[in-house]
Parts: sequence; C-alpha cells; structure tokens
Amino acid sequence: MEFMVSWDRYIKEYRYKYHALYHAIRDAILSGTLQSGTQLPATRLLAVQYGLSRGSVATAYDMLQADGYIHTETGRGTYVAFAGIPGEPPEALHNTNIRLSAWGKRAAKQYQSLTAINSHLLLPDEQPRHKQTEEIRFDRSHQPDTDFPYAEWKSLLSRSNQQGKYESLYDPAGDIRLREAIAAHLGATRGIMVSGKEIVLFSGSMQAIALLTQVILDEGEKAVVESPGFKGFAQAVQVCGGEVIPSTVDHHGIIPEDWDARLLFVTPSRQFPTGVVLNLERRLALLAWARNRQAIIIEDSYDSEFRFQGRPIEPLKVLDQEQRVVHIGSFSKTMPEGFRLGYAVLPPALVAPVVAAKAYYDPISAGLYEQRALAVWMSRGGYAKHIRKLTRRYGAKHQKFAHWIQQHAGHMFTVFIGDAGLGFYALWNGNDENYAAFKRACIRRGVYFTDGIRFQLNPSRPSLFFKYAHLSEEQIKEGILRMTLAFEDIKYGQEKGK
Repeated sequence: MEFMVSWDRYIKEYRYKYHALYHAIRDAILSGTLQSGTQLPATRLLAVQYGLSRGSVATAYDMLQADGYIHTETGRGTYVAFAGIPGEPPEALHNTNIRLSAWGKRAAKQYQSLTAINSHLLLPDEQPRHKQTEEIRFDRSHQPDTDFPYAEWKSLLSRSNQQGKYESLYDPAGDIRLREAIAAHLGATRGIMVSGKEIVLFSGSMQAIALLTQVILDEGEKAVVESPGFKGFAQAVQVCGGEVIPSTVDHHGIIPEDWDARLLFVTPSRQFPTGVVLNLERRLALLAWARNRQAIIIEDSYDSEFRFQGRPIEPLKVLDQEQRVVHIGSFSKTMPEGFRLGYAVLPPALVAPVVAAKAYYDPISAGLYEQRALAVWMSRGGYAKHIRKLTRRYGAKHQKFAHWIQQHAGHMFTVFIGDAGLGFYALWNGNDENYAAFKRACIRRGVYFTDGIRFQLNPSRPSLFFKYAHLSEEQIKEGILRMTLAFEDIKYGQEKGK
C-alpha cells in the first residue's frame, strides 16, 4: 500500500530511527494528514520502504498505540484511532492562545526567568569584535571524548534491536535488567545496597527531580536548596507552588539548620558548583533533621564517577537508616551527547507513587533499545572499563587545570580546588565593575566561561565556573593565558577606551 510521512525532516531531528518514525506518524495524525480509520502498513512493509529494521517499526507502533494514536485489530491490521485537525500543522497547535492553569503559569514564568538569566550572561554588545582563530569554551556542557567505543556500542544497540519486543515495554519504571545492573554498579562503586525494584529510570536527572518534587511537595510547602547550587532544584519547587529556602554553603558544604521544610536538595559528595565535600558530622546532622521533621532528602550524585584521588565519599543513602533519602544519578557525563537517561534510588514507600506518576506523564520509558544495550554493557564490565579510562584522562586534565589556573591567574580568582569532578568554581577577587569589564575583555579574546550568577539564589560576590573535560590540555592552558591577557587589558585601561 502507498504510505508516506515527512521522513527526511524527522530523521535529522531525532537521533534514533524509531523515535523519528513515532514523531513523523504522530504529527501526521495530529495535523489530520492521516485521518481516523486510515490503515497503516504492516511493520514488514514499512521497514522495507524506509530502510528500517522491523523491530524499530514495531517499537514505534507500540509507542503510538500506548499513547492512543493508533489501535490494532487482530487479523485485520493497524489503524489510526485519533482524529486530528485537518490542514493545521502540529506547530500551530502549540501557538494557540490558551488559558493556563496556576501550575502552567508558574512553569512559563520559570522558563522566562531562565531565559532572562541566560541572556544576561552574554549581552548583545558583548560579542567579540574580532573572531579568534579558535574559541576556548570553558562554558560548554560536558561532551565525552571522541574515542568513546562507538563500534562496541553500535553492536550492542543492534543486538538489542534484534531481540524482539520488550518484556518491560509498558513498565514506566524502565527495563528491569538495566535497573538491576545499576543496582549492582552502585553496590560495587558507591556502597549502596539496593534492589533493582527500588530504582526508577527517567529521561535525565532533571525529569526525576521535577517529578519527585511534584510527588512529595504540596503547594505552599517549603523546600531547602543550596546557594550557590543547581537552580533546577529551585525551579522544580517553584513550579509546584512550593516555597524555596536558600541555604548558605561554605568550604565544608551546606550548613545544617532546623529548617521548617518538607524537602531538602543537596549535593553532598561534591557540592555543585563549589566541589566541596560535606563532612560526616554535617551528613549526620542532615539525617537527624529529616528524622525530626519527617522530611525527605534528595541527594544528587551528579558526577560522582570521576574521583581522581582520595577515598570514595559515602553517599547519604548509605548512612540512611530510616529510608528518607532519594539518591539521583545519570549517565549524561559518561555516554555520548544526546543520550538522556537518569535514575533515582527510592525509599520503598516512594516507589509506588513515583512509578504511578511517571506512568501518567511518560507511560513508555524513553530509549528502550539503549536501556537494554546499556544493561548488557554494564553486566559485562564494559561500562566500568570505560569509566576507568575516562577517569585517567580527566584526572590528568584536572591536575593541569588546577596547576595552571593557580600559577597564572591566582591573583584574579580564589579557586576551589577539589579532587573530583569535571568543573572548577572560582570567586572573583575584584569588584562587580571590574568583573563586568573582565567578562567583556575575555569575550573579545575568544575565551568563555559560565557566570556564577547562574547558581546564586542570594546576592553574592562575582564568581565563575569552568568546564574542562571536552578541551585538550593545550586548549586549557591557552584559555587560562588568554584570561590573564584580558585581565591586563582592563588593568592598564585598554578596556575603558573601547
């Protein structure tokens, strides 16, 4: 039978072919291009037409059926079950003026806030006047090195694609084999003894944070977040209608108090962004607070894989005797860009409500083939070998950055030097005015960093954050030297006349 969807557009937009096919057919249904009652081709025929595996087509069909767009009649075929809006492209459906709920308005406001912060970090008049031969980007998100074992990974993906339908296709908690592999990995590397049934998979750690906040926090209730810290915590609380309590961080991490709150977000193993480690006394104080207040602690283990010296730091989850700690992790720092998978280790009492909430928002867990492939890779030891290789490489860069930044720029910054992680936090030693001039001078010299205002909930002195993992050692040194030249620009008044 003749059948056509806008394939070229979607295969460029989506990394995985079954995602592209799902969205191509879904949007054709929403726009009315595929009318209710239209019969779709058999999986074998569609696979041949678009050069896909039959498994990819079957997975796309399963996802469409789970979302209510199509239905299958035994012995007859697969049919469109949803009436779209003829003549209206999918984009038009999102541009209509719609009356938002209180939750929707808060979400929109948070988005506008985030956009304003991002635009503040690089104003239009701060663009470089002369393009450098090479930009040094200390502000980029981490991207794994180009020698990721793509051939091995592609082979694992291919095998997972050929193994038929997923037994856990409709399990919103994710593939049980991967959850069990994560449990084994956490037991061996982090000392967390947990069953795979207490782990839920998400499309990134932020989805886990947002959904957990909705499950735990009622409107008007309070949650504690670190300042400086990851602003995603505060945004998740505010979108839910909660009240944020910023808590000060010093050189030993968050300072415990008897907060009147129901929820605490913390990064104890390596505080974000400063990198300091929360000592045992404070860890125990946080657990005592949670017990007395009947509260929940969400600890984000955002880059715990990369520790370059010293003993591993015990997560709060290991010390938790009353099942009040949620441990969150992700694979974003260790897998290729675009691989979005996170997980949460939950207290038993939270498993059912979290899985139920995830089933409501996300009935089919994202990245089904990738989950199965990663489970096999972890169980065979390939993932652990990959982490060891990255740790050696990043450890060398970490040491070089720490040495060079103190040697060449120690007069400019007070740098937090830790023994783990993929970034460095630094306080500016001058005032607000010359910090703004320094940023402009750096941009003109083609070097970029993240402004620390991104992490502040309370007014604070100027600060910076440097990411280094994606850069070569030569680029790291060159970037630091350019910053020293930018400092000389403003020191000798060159900035003033430009």
